[in-house]
Amino acid sequence: MEWNWLKDFLKGMIKPVAALAVVFMAVGLSYVQKLGLEGEMIYSVFRAFVQLSIIGFVLQFIFSQKNAAWIILAYLFMVTIAGYTAGQRAKHVPRGKYIAGVSILAGTAVTMFLLVILNVFPFTPRYIIPVAGMMVGNAMTVTGVTMKKLRDDIKIQMALVETALALGATPRQATLQQVKRSLVIALSPVLDNAKTVGLISLPGAMTGLIMGGASPLEAIQLQIVVMNMLIGASTVSSIFSTYLSWPSFFTKAYQLETKVFSSE
Repeated sequence: MEWNWLKDFLKGMIKPVAALAVVFMAVGLSYVQKLGLEGEMIYSVFRAFVQLSIIGFVLQFIFSQKNAAWIILAYLFMVTIAGYTAGQRAKHVPRGKYIAGVSILAGTAVTMFLLVILNVFPFTPRYIIPVAGMMVGNAMTVTGVTMKKLRDDIKIQMALVETALALGATPRQATLQQVKRSLVIALSPVLDNAKTVGLISLPGAMTGLIMGGASPLEAIQLQIVVMNMLIGASTVSSIFSTYLSWPSFFTKAYQLETKVFSSE
């Protein structure tokens, strides 16, 4: 009896293993075209299998617990990994990983709090962890792009920013246009996705519900909630990251910190 879970897991892996056929097709095409991606393809699939399997067992354990601390622990783990990843994208921003982590935490926590108090989702692992995962992943991408674009734009327009500072502008005023541009560029994919959702492709949450037996109308209702929360969390996180990033671009004398912009 105690090994039934393993038998059920192995039985359930028949279809995923069968789906490897399309991976072998891709590997074969890579070999024929001499792309040299065969090893990376196999490694990527193997790594995804291991990661998802481990996460599956971890979630199975967390879902069986009634202690809210497990929800918070899993959430903070996701935020930590996301902050590190986003910080890597914006590696030239001082304290980038810390700024990204705090920004992602702020955006997703505020959004999650509103969803819970409005009774959109109950505060249970089965709902909160998947929802948090979607928000954290989206906020990670947007925050990383925002920070990188802001730093790069200021570097390109250093003369313009320095002129504004010389005329008495504060650092925030001097970089207002660069901040706006970085936010627009980072948030545009999220907004474009919301505009075309359901028209070009069916989103993952909606597809999963339909394949799980839910009615299309129920799946649509959930997907609308998902799109709303992604926009909210991404917007808060990206704006928050600009407020935390720009002070590190300037000295206490309100001059550009040249060492931040000296590297490529």
